[in-house]
Amino acid sequence: MTHTSYLELSESAIKNNIDFIRGIIGNYTIFSSVVKGNAYGHGIKAYCMLAYKYGVRHFSVSDANEAYEVKKTLPYEDVTIMIMGMIENNQLPWAIENEIDFFVFEEDRLQNAIETANKLKKKARVHLEIETGMNRTGFVPREITKILKYVEKHKEFINIHGICSHLAGAESISNYKRITDQKKKFKNVKKRVKELNLVSPTYHLASSAATIRYPTTRLDLVRVGILQFGFFPTNEILVHYLTKEKIVENPLKRIISWKTQVMDVKTIKAGQFIGYGTSYFTNQETKIAIIPVGYSSGYSRSLSNKGKVLIRGQRHKIIGTINMNMMAVDITHANTIEKGDEVVLIGSQGDVEITVSSFNDSIQIINYELLTRLPGNLPRIITK
Repeated sequence: MTHTSYLELSESAIKNNIDFIRGIIGNYTIFSSVVKGNAYGHGIKAYCMLAYKYGVRHFSVSDANEAYEVKKTLPYEDVTIMIMGMIENNQLPWAIENEIDFFVFEEDRLQNAIETANKLKKKARVHLEIETGMNRTGFVPREITKILKYVEKHKEFINIHGICSHLAGAESISNYKRITDQKKKFKNVKKRVKELNLVSPTYHLASSAATIRYPTTRLDLVRVGILQFGFFPTNEILVHYLTKEKIVENPLKRIISWKTQVMDVKTIKAGQFIGYGTSYFTNQETKIAIIPVGYSSGYSRSLSNKGKVLIRGQRHKIIGTINMNMMAVDITHANTIEKGDEVVLIGSQGDVEITVSSFNDSIQIINYELLTRLPGNLPRIITK
């Protein structure tokens, strides 16, 4: 059975974006590919296999379940997987046994990691997260001496592979003061760790936005997410980069296209409502195409009477309320459109394109949200 829509992933775009990131960070900083949210909707299995093909060996995820998916996809000794968020205590044995790195940001997790490692007779691979101003997760800086001395007492059960923090809004210049303060706090923590001389960790701080805007945050490793999928975190970061490099063309390439087909074509008389409710009324005879995609497929209901699709190289407006599994498109003034014709929801058809960012113009939805809403069961097809 085939799905009602599918995603295409461009292999050449993936290579382009990975090469771009490597060109930015240089040869001595590790590129950790952040693939949380099912690789930002692109699909962990499909994306990670191609990222590995083009030299990526470090992957960051949000939780243990995502780590399991990456491990299942890339069961190779040269791959490092790092959990930045949730891992239950009962998942620690699997993580330690499989040499999965994971963040520790509170004492309970640290103690349980040590106890579990002791039982397994194998060291836990830990990254200590420091709270520098995000006010989310992390040890406060003044705790670092106590934590490291505690770790030293149990060093046969734990390896501090990294010390890290997360920047609070590097994508906006309005957060400049906040980011500057965070950088200073992390620098002081790094200095204190070196003075104690108990561990030799990898230091990491930079996200996609910080990698572009704040070069001094790149350190030993960068955690890059949205850039690798062909999107700058915000238009502000894109303009910053283009201005700095004195270029006009976006160096990134969109990886993803979303396609389906026309399910039915029919003509509606004037004076009729289309679909559920009364959101669209035909003032004239109207020809419509029915598309077998709705909000259950990740296409937001908020795009009712606003969104557009491509059919036969032309834009056509969605009319009526988007349903769970289908929507209607006005093709009254189109060239001949037939059942089975390709429909592009995201991507190009001829010289016309519907971009992910265009959804933000219609319904104020950010790239991250739209992409991560794409269902995991949509087929991912690799193209050139």
